[in-house]
Formats: sequence, C-alpha cells, structure tokens
Amino acid sequence: MPVIEIDAVPAHLGERGALAALDLGEKTIGVAVSDRGLSFAHPRPVIIRKKFTADAEALLALLAREGVTAVIMGLPVNMDGSEGPRAQASRAFVRNMARLTEMPFAFWDERLSTVAAERALLEMDVSRKKREGRIDSAAAAFILQGVLDRIHALR
Repeated sequence: MPVIEIDAVPAHLGERGALAALDLGEKTIGVAVSDRGLSFAHPRPVIIRKKFTADAEALLALLAREGVTAVIMGLPVNMDGSEGPRAQASRAFVRNMARLTEMPFAFWDERLSTVAAERALLEMDVSRKKREGRIDSAAAAFILQGVLDRIHALR
C-alpha cells in the first residue's frame, strides 16, 4: 500500500480497526496503539532493532495482534522544516515495510515529540534507566495522540 495523506487515514481504519504510531530510533522502534474507539494512545514495549527483516517481522506480528489497520510514522523533521538523515531513514523504513504489507502508512511531523515524552516521564517520576527503555514508545504515544486528536477534529 502506498503512503497516504494523514487526512485519508480514517477511511483505511475499517469498522473497528486500531491505529498505530512508530517512533524510529537507531536502537529501538517505539510503538503505540490506539484503542478501537480511536480516543487514546497506549504505548507498547519497544522493539529492539536488529536487522530490518527481524524488525519487520516483530513489528508486523505486533500490529496483527493489536488489530492495527493503518500506521503513522513519526517524521523527524528539523526545526526549520527541512528533512535530514533521520527523516530519510524513516521514509526508507516505510518504503521497505510497504513491500511486506498492504497496511497503509502516513507520516506525521514529530518535532519535539521526544521532548514532550521525556517531560511526561519526568513528571511521572520515572527513573533515568526506565526512561531510556520507554522514551521511544512514549514518543510514539505522543505522536499517535496528536493524530487521534486530528481525526476527531476532522469528524
């Protein structure tokens, strides 16, 4: 399935499909999944990156278990709106995933999502060591909640 625009996501969710968001890091993939009512983003355990094939298998298995029908990829654009190497890596990851699944992907500007996730974890008094293991999924939840809020605003 090709990459779709964010406003087209609701049409691809089906009756009770869930939506997922990914925060692609160098060592981990943060994952968050919505509830079936598309109201709340729930972080899931990170996927420890190995090789693309293993990463894709783990991700597709998780998405299938969760009933996900569309995926949002956080796009780490620079503060000036330009795209650097991390954004290019995210786009390449989606291109490679698109060869393995019919599930549609959409991109979402993730500027400052990791900062917001870090603040939230600090406010919850999560230790530094635990934050390291949760930050990417917390950022994915922040990204997903932004998309869910946008979907509700469009309805």
